[in-house]
Order: sequence, then structure tokens, then C-alpha cells
Amino acid sequence: MKSIKNIDLSPKPGKKYWKNCHREWREEFIYFLLVDRFQDSNKRHTVEFESRHPGFGDDVQLTKQCGGTLRGIINNLEYIRNLGCTAIWLSPVFKNNPESYHGYAVENYLDIDERIGTKADLEELVDLAHTYDMRVFLDIVLHHSGDNWCYPDGQEYYYYNGIEFPFGEWRYPDKPVPVELRNPALYGRKGQIKNFDDYPETQEGDFFSLKAFKNDESKEAIYVQKILTAIHCYWIRETDIDGFRLDAVKHMGELAISRFCSYVREYAYSLGKRNFFLFGELVGSDAMVSNYVGSKTLTTYNDQNLYYGLNSVLDFQLHFALEGVIKGKDSPGKLIERYTELQRNAMGRGEYGEFLVTFLDNHDQIGDAFKHRFGYNAEPEQIIAGTAFLLCALGTPCLYYGTEQGFDGCGKGDRYIRECMFNPNDKTTNVLNRQSEIYKAIASIAQFRNESNVLRFGRMFMRETSQNGIRFHLPECNKCILAFSRILYDQEVLFVYNSSTSDVKEEHILVDCQLNRNRKWMKPVYGLKANVEILHSENPANPVCYIKLYLRPMQLIILRNC
Repeated sequence: MKSIKNIDLSPKPGKKYWKNCHREWREEFIYFLLVDRFQDSNKRHTVEFESRHPGFGDDVQLTKQCGGTLRGIINNLEYIRNLGCTAIWLSPVFKNNPESYHGYAVENYLDIDERIGTKADLEELVDLAHTYDMRVFLDIVLHHSGDNWCYPDGQEYYYYNGIEFPFGEWRYPDKPVPVELRNPALYGRKGQIKNFDDYPETQEGDFFSLKAFKNDESKEAIYVQKILTAIHCYWIRETDIDGFRLDAVKHMGELAISRFCSYVREYAYSLGKRNFFLFGELVGSDAMVSNYVGSKTLTTYNDQNLYYGLNSVLDFQLHFALEGVIKGKDSPGKLIERYTELQRNAMGRGEYGEFLVTFLDNHDQIGDAFKHRFGYNAEPEQIIAGTAFLLCALGTPCLYYGTEQGFDGCGKGDRYIRECMFNPNDKTTNVLNRQSEIYKAIASIAQFRNESNVLRFGRMFMRETSQNGIRFHLPECNKCILAFSRILYDQEVLFVYNSSTSDVKEEHILVDCQLNRNRKWMKPVYGLKANVEILHSENPANPVCYIKLYLRPMQLIILRNC
């Protein structure tokens, strides 16, 4: 199939589409993997180790295809499910330029890259995930195609004052696909972006050598959007996927994103699919993010059209703050500021204020001069605590593959944070170790989250602490106690973590006085074996309830009232 004219968007005969009516997207625990780096199709055995592994792949191997496949995910989906994840987010799967391993350089939107598998493999993976009650999200790119054509004489052109440069030639005689995209008028042709924070350059320019589509409200841009919408609806129809993660959202116009999301969401509903999840990569201020999430009204047509944009975005602001706090380098004040901002946003934007997709690591580590994973220079206890924070705090937690095995991604480029979970140099070994310390801890906490209405739906409060049980205050320095509660009706779950790497802490932590006035104990969920007594202040002028804990360096404790 070469043209969108051949796309059939009627329901696939005999296919029963998965509705997923019973779970909201904020309840998910997402596992994000690069298809090329998770597992290949070989039957392998696991290299067992106690706590962490550096991952496989040398400097040269990690710059090119390593051999991961959709079949490798199918064969090892239980590994992800047993970790407690309820959804998987796949890196782009469409046919890519030959030199690309990551999936973001598409040359054929109507077929799966044969190096990772077939359409039948993707259908099988989605069907198997659904039998496990798991969702599948595809990573997609709307801003640009692959490097499918060049500028005159093959020269590199760079953005300059919005000038539209001449078209050179197509690099392939039969690509891109669909054939409708073989039209130079559909591309911006304004050269590579030099300043990624400059508007309109950041929306109009090419993403490095990848060629940007025309990205405005011209008739050519609207036509491109219609083509891309039809393409992605086709993949919903064919494979029954449950959502899209939209790459490079800030490089697209707000209206274009909202229009795409609305049409795709409506198409999913037409198949009976509910809760189709659309979330985006967007690094910017909350004010900028707000423009892409939720409703938009378009008034340029005769009738007024209400478009509903993204459901959510990845919470980069939390990502930038969390590592330093968990590792004891920064005060928890940064986290408190972040959640204060989210509460403020929630007053005007509802779900946007609470249910962003939270993460420790990703495949880009945007904003890092020295690209590394959270696991770099981290102890296993810190990796566990960071992941547990995501699982216990507001938001939809997302785990980047390999974090559960302690990958550290130490290096200067993207390739170093895209390690293999299998050994490309042999056909027998992998690091899908279910007995490692980090994997088991995450699985335990994730199981509690999946069973706990409090952690999925409860309100969140940062907790004040005290060394003497009298003067309580929010944390004011690094290497201190980080504590917060989630509360749902009369239930409370308390997260407490000692960010110091060397000091034992004796600390008093406030809990909700109204809920716990007549309760005597909090029950351990993680990190302790015995119940913890709820203490009550003797000062009638300041009636508070609190618990007293002794915490080892980097110790994490999770409690619930009983």
C-alpha cells in the first residue's frame, strides 16, 4: 500500500476492539522501551546479579541497529508485567531511514520497519498485552519525516529569518510513503534549527537533518495534517493500540496538535475504544504546556469547532528537580515548589495540575550537558527511592527500560543512555533479572500502588518534620527527610525517605490528625516489618498527630494507616 487513498478506516471485520473501560490513564504505570534495545528474537537466559548491571553495547554498537525486535518484546512481556507495569510505550516502529536505529526518521508511515518485525508482530504484541490487561502506546512524530530529500547540491541549510529555500532532490525513488508526501510543497524547507528556544524557528525549521513538514495554517499544512491523521487512525484500526506519545510537541503549533488529538480521539471512540491516551514531549514552562493540553476553540470556520488537545505531557519540571533531592544534593524545597505550581495549575486546568506523566530517565535527557541516567553515581537504594517517589506521588509514573536493573548511562551522548538489555555479541544472554534488588523492590511497591486507591486517586500533601516532636517544619536543607502523604477519604499512605548518604536520622513526621485521632498504629508497606505507633501531642493548643522513625542513610519507608 503506497497511498492514503487505499486506507480503509472502517472497523476491521471480525476484530473486537479493546475498550479498557475499567481503568483511567492516571492509574497506569508505564514502561518505556526502545524496541531496538530491549530484546532480540533469540531465546536467551538471564545473567543474574544482585543489584545492578551497566547494560550491553560498546561505543560503536550503540550508534547503530543492535537487533531488538517486536518478537523480543512478545517473548518477554511477562518480565514487564511482573514488574508491575500496566502499559508499555514503544519507540517509533514505522519503517525508518537505513542509518536510523531509534525510529524517529520515518520514510514509510504505512509499514513496520522490517528490522524490528512486521505488522502481524505488532498486532500480536498488542493482543497479548490486552490479555494481560496492559495498554500499548506508540511513539509518533508529526513535526518531521526522515531525511528523505536534500537541499540543492546536498548542502546543509540552516534557518535564517524564515526564508524558504529551494528543494533539491528526493533521496529515494519510491519514498517517502504514502506517495502523497512526495510533494516538496508540503515541507517547510527552511533549514536546520540553530536555536531550539527561538520562535518561530523552533517550529518552522528542520530537526537536524530530519525534514520538517510545513507547520502553519496554510492549505498545504492542513493537507499534511489530514494525511498524518489518516495514517495514525489506520494503525489504531489495524492493531488496536491504546494511545500515542507525541514527539517534539513544542515544534508544532498548538492548534495543529489539538486538531490531530481531537480527530484521533474521535476515531478511537468510533471503534468503541475508550480512554485513548494522548501525551506529549514538551519541555517548557507550565504556561506553554497549558496551551497544548485540554480544549481549544477554532473560530475560523463557519461553525465553531471545539478541539481537545493532549491529555497530558511528560513532567520535565519534576524530572529536573527530583534527582538532586533523592541523591541528597538539593533541598526538597525544589519539589515543594513544583507541587505548589501543580496545585496552582489545577485550580484553572483540572487534570493538568495533577496527572502529568512523571519519569526519572528517558532516551534524550534533555537539558543535561552531561547526559546520564538517574542511576549514574547512584546507589541501588536511591534508584529504588526515586522510582518509589513516582509510584507514590501524583502523576502517571513512567519507567525507562533498564532503570530496574540499575543502568547508569554514563557518557556524553544519547547513545550512552540507550543501552542494550541483551548482549549483541552473543545469542544467549540478557539482563532481564527478576531477582535483582532494584527489580524486586519496584515490583513490590508497584503491586501496592496497583491495589491502592489511595496512591492512584488520593490528594497529596508534603509533610512537616521535627527532630524534637515540637517544632515541625517543611525540609529546609539537603540531606534531610523527605516526607509526603496521599489521602483518600479516611485513608492515608505516608512516604518517608532519608536523603542523607551517611547520617542516621531520628525524625518525627506529621500525619493527618483528623483521620488518625482515634488510630494507634500505621502499618508498614515497605522498608519496615513492625507497626509504627501514632503519637499525639500533649499540647491542647496545638493538637497534632505524628510518628517517630529512625532511618538509616537512604532508607525508604512507606506506611499506611490501619
